[in-house]
Amino acid sequence: MAKKPETASRIADNKKAAYNYFFEERFEAGMVLQGWEVKALREGKVQLTDGYVVIKNGELYVIGCQINPLKTASTHVNPDAVRTKKLLLHKDEIRRLVGKIEQKGYTLVPLNLHWKAGKVKCEIALAKGKAEHDKRDTIKDREGKREVERAMKSRSR
Repeated sequence: MAKKPETASRIADNKKAAYNYFFEERFEAGMVLQGWEVKALREGKVQLTDGYVVIKNGELYVIGCQINPLKTASTHVNPDAVRTKKLLLHKDEIRRLVGKIEQKGYTLVPLNLHWKAGKVKCEIALAKGKAEHDKRDTIKDREGKREVERAMKSRSR
């Protein structure tokens, strides 16, 4: 029997990141999670908006990613919603990222969480901050696209 192609289903997106940063490169990293966190992710109880990635001792960590525990969480576990979570990436990719991060203006930002082959993956991006005028351009482009879509929708009626 042929195996079906695995489709990655999204858990959470960081929409604010596209507004605040230009993305240079994207990476897919695994996440080290506890059991209650995985259960909460299945229910969609996660927020990535305030999250960012740091490099400590040659390892990547997500800070500020909030996973809210379920009400039915185990009694013997003390859930911490804003626990620092370790990301899993190859050493050569981490070394390359360290070199890029040391350049002025670059940072690592979590873009989304998704399922891949039954495992939770975090897509991170090497990003450079946008200036205020760039953010205004982003808003202007988004409004223009909305108006075009509205015109096309009203014309098709």
